Order: sequence, then structure tokens, then C-alpha cells
Amino acid sequence: MPQVDDLSRCLLPLDQQTTMMAVVELSQSSWLVAGLLPDVDRQPLKKIEPDPITLLHLLERWRTEATKAGRRIGRVALAYEAGRDGFWLARWLRLRGIEVHVIHSTSVAVSREHRRAKTDRLDTAMLMRVFLGWLRGERGHCGMVAIPTLEEEDAKRPSRERENLVGERTRIINRVKAALARLGIRGFKPELCKASERLETLRTPEELPIPANMLDEIRRDLARLSVAREQIGAIERARLARLERAPASPRYGEFARDVLVRQALRHLIRRTASSLKVNLLREWAAIDVEPCFGSEDPLQNRARAHRGHVASRQHT
Repeated sequence: MPQVDDLSRCLLPLDQQTTMMAVVELSQSSWLVAGLLPDVDRQPLKKIEPDPITLLHLLERWRTEATKAGRRIGRVALAYEAGRDGFWLARWLRLRGIEVHVIHSTSVAVSREHRRAKTDRLDTAMLMRVFLGWLRGERGHCGMVAIPTLEEEDAKRPSRERENLVGERTRIINRVKAALARLGIRGFKPELCKASERLETLRTPEELPIPANMLDEIRRDLARLSVAREQIGAIERARLARLERAPASPRYGEFARDVLVRQALRHLIRRTASSLKVNLLREWAAIDVEPCFGSEDPLQNRARAHRGHVASRQHT
């Protein structure tokens, strides 16, 4: 039975006599590179400019140094911690024959003391220890992140953008409600389309209108809310357009097409609870939507069975 790679340990055997290991501490202004070379007493540590070509030249120089020491380097393994730089460096180095791994930042055990030393040198030493343990196949040192392709990364952008916009929409609504609550005004719903038209009619418990500065602030917030709502709608329409193109696209299989359409159906059902839209989408997608309500979702089955039980007791 083939082994399942869960990225918590390396499945390849480690030969330290022919493997050169390196870790990189990435920052915006510089990169700190630490190496571990076979049959070389010193452990090189070099701060370089944030440039991949400079990093590649440094690795080649260290490989040459290990070769002069009498060891033939057959494997170069490099690791860095996941962060703001993403995965572009890993993809770039892999195209040039370097084995690159990205360490999951939350999988590295660090000291929980309130006051502890925190420098790039200490971080590279810690990364080298956990990376060496991971290469040996030992669990518990760290976990790696699967390196996606550029297309896979780009496919996640609409969902992440929508998540940010939904969060911004919620923050704006809560801010408007909090501002009105300070005046004693409750029951106002900023998420409604005609909310801006009702601002002039709102009155405080003292029968006074909203102060001018606060009224202008709420209007600006409602304008931002309208923009966020339009952008969320544009993202959802683009997603449905991609679903329409999915059956004709060779990169989508039948199973992937069904999964994507079912996700869209569930999202629309939660929002509208309208049988008309379900019927229209059934005709459009040409699939059976019953699995969305069938045995694949035990929570909905349990709720449906509970409602039937309650109804039967009421009739009796």
C-alpha cells in the first residue's frame, strides 16, 4: 500500500554525507541564509540582498566548498518559513533543481516566555534544527505546506477577496448601528437598499434630528457599504459564470463540475430558500440536486426527521 505524504515528515531517506541543507529567514530588507555542509566544520551564515539570483549563487558557492572538502553533493534541500513572500521563491528555485520546502509557521514549537530573545540568527538556528529533524523522518518537529502552482493560487483569490469584503460589510453595518445607538436610535437596518433615504426621517428620543457631522459620517459609511455590496455581487456573478464554462473546460471533470454546482446551489438555497431558483438551477446545470438534501448531509436529514416526528405528534 503506498504511503500517504501528510507533510509532517520527510518520506525520502536522508544521506547527510551527500546532502547540503540550507534555511532562509526572509524579511523585507534582507535574507539571512544558514547552511549545513557535509565534512565542513563551520556552519556558514550569510546575509544577502532579497534577490533569488544572489541566493542561487550562494548555494552554488557552498556546493563548491563541500566538493573541495571531498564530498559529492547530490541533493540540495532548502527551507524557509511561510509568510508574506508566499511561494514564488519555492517555485523559482524548484525550476533550477533545488529541493525547496515551506515550513508551516504555526507548526514550529517556540518558547512561550513573555521575555525571550528574538533575532534572525536565533530564528535561522531554530529553523535548521526543525528542518533537519523533518528530513530525518521524525515527527513533531514541524510541518510543511504544499506548494501550489500559480494557477492554484490565483483560483483562491476570489474567495479570499469575497471573505474580506463580507468582513468589511459587517464592520460598516456594526459601526453605523453603534453610532445610532449612542443617540438612542434603534431598529435601523443599514443593510437595506433604501437605508440612506431613511436617515432624514430618523429622530432621537428627544425628537431631534441626527447631528450634521454624524449624518455625514453615516452617509459615507453607507456609500462604502454600497460599494462593498456591488463588489460582492460581481464576485458571485463571476463565480457562476465560471461554473457555466466548467462543463466545456477540459481542466474540470464531471465530479469536479458536480461539486462546484452543488456548492453554488447550497449557497443560493441558504440565501433565498426559494424553490423557483432551485428549479431554474436544476435545468441550467442538468444535474440532480437531491444529493444536496439526501444522505450526504446527515445534519439536514436529522433535522428533517425531527420535523416529521414533531408534525406526527401534533396530528395525533
